[in-house]
Amino acid sequence: MFRKDWAWALLGLLALVIRYFAAQNPERTEEIYSRTFFPVVRNVIDLTVSRLPFPTVYLFVLSIFIAVGIYFYYLLTQKPGVKMKVAYTFRSIFNFSGALIFFFLILWGYNYQRVPIFQQLDLSPRPLSEEEIMREINLTSNILVQLRQNLTLDEEAIEETLPYEEVEDIVRANIRENLYLLGLNFTGHPRTKLFYPAGFMTRMGILGIYFPFTGESYIDAALHPLERPFTVAHEMAHSYGVTDEGEANFIGWVICANSNDPLLQYSGQLRLLRYQLSDLYRISPNLYRQTFSRLNKGIKNDLSSILKNKEEVKPISNELSKRSNDIFLKTQGVKAGVMSYQQLPMLANAWRNRLKGE
Repeated sequence: MFRKDWAWALLGLLALVIRYFAAQNPERTEEIYSRTFFPVVRNVIDLTVSRLPFPTVYLFVLSIFIAVGIYFYYLLTQKPGVKMKVAYTFRSIFNFSGALIFFFLILWGYNYQRVPIFQQLDLSPRPLSEEEIMREINLTSNILVQLRQNLTLDEEAIEETLPYEEVEDIVRANIRENLYLLGLNFTGHPRTKLFYPAGFMTRMGILGIYFPFTGESYIDAALHPLERPFTVAHEMAHSYGVTDEGEANFIGWVICANSNDPLLQYSGQLRLLRYQLSDLYRISPNLYRQTFSRLNKGIKNDLSSILKNKEEVKPISNELSKRSNDIFLKTQGVKAGVMSYQQLPMLANAWRNRLKGE
């Protein structure tokens, strides 16, 4: 009776014990879970629930409401007496928490304990000096000037691109074509769907999210068209088992940069430039302003358009969303927390140096 009544709580506890040993043996976790078990999960999800034409997270939310309804039904009609109600409540909370932990880890979460992708690629990212950042910014901005000419010949901000369905298909196809560059054996047909109502995710402080319980990722429908390709590539990296935010940014950038599609290339390099400019601002605000003023006018207009789009939908609490995400990432073993997002310029620099043989 004990095992039956507390089954999900026990399974959650068992999953945590396994996670402890997985963290002690990242090579085995990489071999057994990330490269053997998880690809099966990925393909099963892609052949079933991901075929639905709407974000299946809505079904997950509905199931939560149903579970809460069942809890209150039994609490009010089947559990007489205060002691029985309290015992039932505690058991329900522990079982519910255990079920969430179990499915989170089984369906995706053990990837946090795998061998870091940058280690698999033998990259050694390091903080960049002011001189190195300036050199990287000049390189990225020159690439952007050339790429932008393939999208438009005027200097007005680009605010319309391809329909979203085409963007998703192009990103997925390019991931399949270019993952060999990273030496990773990903399989599947993951979906990254637009999430409505538009602006809801941004108000929660996020642009996109991978949701392990449905095996899908989602991006805010209010996201600027120039941000969508890179963000989809970032979220699809999560869909393939990449958990670290910096590494997902890096893979998204590599996929976009090596694409034959000019929109993907431009979106990826534009995101890299924004991170590089952010790094420069932290080092020298004056140099940042001088550098920004010298950028190509069309690129500056695109950056301003993205900023304007962000200001139209402000997060409810930037600090709260940042703090909660930071805590979550650190509890999963990502030591840098939300600062892992900022690692893209270092990883891109290390990747470029590797390609040059340095």
